[in-house]
Amino acid sequence: MASHRRPKPASRTRVTVLTATAAAAVALSAQAANAAPAKPSKPTSVKDAKAQVDALYTQAEQATEKYNGANEKLKSLQTEAGTLQDQVARQQQHLNTLRDSLGTIAASQYRTGGIDPSLQLFLSSNPDSYLDQATALDQISSLQASALQQLQDAKRTLDQERAEATAKLAELQATKTELGNRKTEAKNKLAQAQAILNSLTAAQRAQIADDAARANRSTGRAPMGGSSATGRAAEAFAAAKTKIGKPYVYGGSGPSSFDCSGLTSWAYRQAGVSIPRTAAEQANAGTHLSKSQLAVGDLVIFYGDHHHVGFYAGDGMVLHAPKPGTVVRYESIDNMPFQFGVRI
Repeated sequence: MASHRRPKPASRTRVTVLTATAAAAVALSAQAANAAPAKPSKPTSVKDAKAQVDALYTQAEQATEKYNGANEKLKSLQTEAGTLQDQVARQQQHLNTLRDSLGTIAASQYRTGGIDPSLQLFLSSNPDSYLDQATALDQISSLQASALQQLQDAKRTLDQERAEATAKLAELQATKTELGNRKTEAKNKLAQAQAILNSLTAAQRAQIADDAARANRSTGRAPMGGSSATGRAAEAFAAAKTKIGKPYVYGGSGPSSFDCSGLTSWAYRQAGVSIPRTAAEQANAGTHLSKSQLAVGDLVIFYGDHHHVGFYAGDGMVLHAPKPGTVVRYESIDNMPFQFGVRI
């Protein structure tokens, strides 16, 4: 006898593909994270050492922004996965109720329809009573058909919701892995920067530290001029100014430490406005502006991959959390590759 294979449900195929894709992404990401970090070349001068350290700090900030993005995605996925799992549980309960109802109908039909209908009529001592019973039996059959249809629909819905929940959980696991990898990447870059600093003499390290200290001391020089901030932008900028001197910490979102997008999102939150957590997302959170259109309180986006953001402070200055080893401070807008401004 030839065997007949039933085709697999499309939803199950979709889940298998999604799960396999997520697993592959996790594996590749894990390989990248577990790879030994490249050993930085030995600096030939204090200037070369500072350039290498600054480059590593930039890479650490890029990894930090990706970490922030993965963390925000993780929070969203956890909520979505929980909702889907609740839906699956409720649908399973509904399916069980329908099955119980169908069983009751089937039992009633068995009690009233144990023998052939024509024989029942022939044996019946009261044909009128029999016909009444037959009508009731037809009604039960109709109820059974309706219940079967409901059962099939409920089973189809349950399968679909289970598929969606399975896919969402796979995506959740992949995002957790990415989160860990980005954290490791940022730490590796910071460790490489520290290794370069450790390779210098005490005098060379002091020279770099003095340069950083002079830059951090510039936080007290508020810029003069520029179009005034208004409304919520003014409130957000005012909140950011209260954090001048607070340290840059990767993943920091206040109130004691910040990374670049942590400062801007925290400040806008104090003004009652919710903006995305990462610099790349903040780049698309409002109207784009040229440098000449900037007003105090507008966001300023830097670098081609939009991994850095700050507040325009007027007079060609920005207020931002620059990089590891620094504090929230004012700095020239020309110190970094300007992309565009954003008005929330």
